[in-house]
Amino acid sequence: MNKEELDFILQEGEGLNIEFKESFDKSLAREIVAFANTEGGRIFLGINDCAEIKGINVTNKLKSQIMGIARNCDPAINIDLERFDKILIIDVKEGDDKPYSCSLGFYLRQGANSQKMSRNEIINAVIKEGKASFDRLINIEFDLNKDFDKNKLKNFLEKAEIKTKLSKENILINLGAAIKKGNLVCLNNAGVLFFSKDLNLFFSQAYTTCVRYKGETRTNVIDRIDLKGDLIEQVEESVKFLLKNTRLAYKFTGKPAREEIPEYPTDAIREAIINAIMHRDYFEVGSNVYLNIYSDRIEIISPGGLFKITKKELGKKASRRNEIIANLFHRIGFGEKLGSGIKRMNELMVEDGLPKPKFDISKNFFEVDFYGPGETVLGSTEKVGEKVGEKVGEKVGEKLTNNQELILKFINENKSISIVHLSEKIGIATKNVEENISKLKKKGLLERVGSARGGFWRAK
Repeated sequence: MNKEELDFILQEGEGLNIEFKESFDKSLAREIVAFANTEGGRIFLGINDCAEIKGINVTNKLKSQIMGIARNCDPAINIDLERFDKILIIDVKEGDDKPYSCSLGFYLRQGANSQKMSRNEIINAVIKEGKASFDRLINIEFDLNKDFDKNKLKNFLEKAEIKTKLSKENILINLGAAIKKGNLVCLNNAGVLFFSKDLNLFFSQAYTTCVRYKGETRTNVIDRIDLKGDLIEQVEESVKFLLKNTRLAYKFTGKPAREEIPEYPTDAIREAIINAIMHRDYFEVGSNVYLNIYSDRIEIISPGGLFKITKKELGKKASRRNEIIANLFHRIGFGEKLGSGIKRMNELMVEDGLPKPKFDISKNFFEVDFYGPGETVLGSTEKVGEKVGEKVGEKVGEKLTNNQELILKFINENKSISIVHLSEKIGIATKNVEENISKLKKKGLLERVGSARGGFWRAK
């Protein structure tokens, strides 16, 4: 702290990270807790609410009292003290073990004030910090004798390649899907999500909606289904819907069997579906997972934003909101437990000559978008879900180079795109772009409408 910085703070006044207090009193605990529960901040003892320096007698006893208040918070809060002239500055860092409380209760910083947290705010803070995990909570409504589906457990064990003679109770306990309380075996929510006869009886929000739209907007629906089975069924049925509602072309290699070319790399979309179902926030009762298929892209939306990581750390660090669900999926080969799923999605899309998926993350939702080859590359006459014949196979396979496919893709996205811009996006010289465009024109796949300056491309 120096005089220039202090002058600036006095002019700015109190705010989200600044609090003035003229003298010491026990309400100081409220301000410390509020800063720790929010973004951190500094408390200036010896300055009144009008930003006037009144000064305070800074003694070792005062410092000890303040440190004692911070230690007596639940959990204890680490603070730093700095003396500047006649002012004592209390530096409170944002806590990493929220929510914090003091004898006066739980507090949050809102603007320039510290407000007592409501019941829902406390619950949300507990959930956000992972203190209460949905999948670990015991489901007291589930009756193991009436609601349990033994065939689903059998199916799970087969997929996990587990052979055992243990009772279903011991199997569920060892899988982490149940606990023993006295003489009773009680399933947790993860166990219910995987092994219940009727999941909708317990969690109406735990389903996946799959929709195929006509065109690039949500105006016209071609196909739709709500998947309300267990989590394994939701993954498998979502992939079936994907294959049914995306196009398939053939590449003729000269061998007896033709090579099938899906519109999107199936494994990449499957990975995203698994992640959406695995990591969604099941506390959110008003939302479900969505798989939306458009003519130019696939959109997968999951309730719940990032959990304990930042967007920059996405794909580099792993943080699982639902640890038991993730473990159960991992046992049957669903998903990448160590956070490598995003890297795998990126690699699979690039291998197919498609852009890496785009991520749109908010406080309450996680969305991933996969952009496909577009209508031109796979042909514009085939129906959704129909296996396309030799003409399309030639376009995708032997007749078009990767650069030509990219040119058609980018032109389909932007009909006014320039040759220079195409060169930059593809990473080849403008001369090579012009040569490929000339070849596409000769094949009847591309034409220029209007002048070079004011016209546009038309892909056929």
